[in-house]
Parts: sequence; structure tokens; C-alpha cells
Amino acid sequence: MNIVLIGYRGTGKSHVGHLLGKRFGRKVISMDEEIVKSAGMPIPEIVEKFGWPKFRDMETAEARKLAGLDQLVIDCGGGVIERPENNEILQQNGRVFWLQASVEAIVARIKDDNQRPALVEGKTFTEEVAEVLERRTPLYHAAAHHEINTDEKTPQQVAEQIIALLR
Repeated sequence: MNIVLIGYRGTGKSHVGHLLGKRFGRKVISMDEEIVKSAGMPIPEIVEKFGWPKFRDMETAEARKLAGLDQLVIDCGGGVIERPENNEILQQNGRVFWLQASVEAIVARIKDDNQRPALVEGKTFTEEVAEVLERRTPLYHAAAHHEINTDEKTPQQVAEQIIALLR
């Protein structure tokens, strides 16, 4: 069974994923990094050249590939839940953990990240995060077996909470 981490950017998926990988001796896979490798270009360029629907197609293909593997820690892109089939795919062989954070915490953590294109045009960064998070929250909830708020926790504390839930 895989450990699958979902949530908005800045909720700690990558850091927690690496801690879990070390703890369990599992390979950690970043879906976004795998997509970048297979496309040979960064995500902003993929979106600029081909649009979000093509990126989401690539994400679904990657989810299918990873669901066929076992004993991984999978760090999903924040929007993987935008397609319901991805949730079903990732749940087939995975325990899904939604790492949550408040808009304020997310903005503070990712304000300098320029590796992702805007998701909502014509908004401030905080407005974009709030709008997208509001839209995605029910999708994250529907996809997750467990929900963990990361606002006041270190990545180590989040990893320990996941380990306890896996027991």
C-alpha cells in the first residue's frame, strides 16, 4: 500500500513525504517532478504551451502509473483532486492523507514560489489561494482517508501523526 499526500501547495507534503520515506525506507515520488521529467519542461511552460487540461491529463496518467506500484510515498500536486478519477485511482492502492493549512499559513509558506502559474487571473496572491482553496476543500475532503491540519505543527509532528494513523 502507498502513502498518498494531498493538499494545497505549502501544506508540507514534500517535507513530510521525505520524512515518511526515511522512516519507512520507501521511495518518495513527487507527481509534479515526474511530470516535469517526462515533459522535459517546467510546469509553467507545460501550461503555457498546452493549457491546464493537458497538464491534468498528464497528472492522471502519472496517478495511474503510480497506483500500479507499491510501498511508495506519493507527494501529489495540489490540483490532483480536480479530477474525481484521480481520487479513485490513488485510493486503489493507497492511504490518502489530506494535509491542510489556513490561507494565511499557505501564503506565508509559498509567497516566493514562482514554479507554478497563476490559477486565477486578476487576483492578488492571497485572493487566489483563498478562492482555489475554497473550491478544492470539498474535493480534498472527498478524496482523503485522513485529514491533518498542519498550521501549528512541524513536518516531524505531521509525519508522526500519519505514522500513528497507519498503525
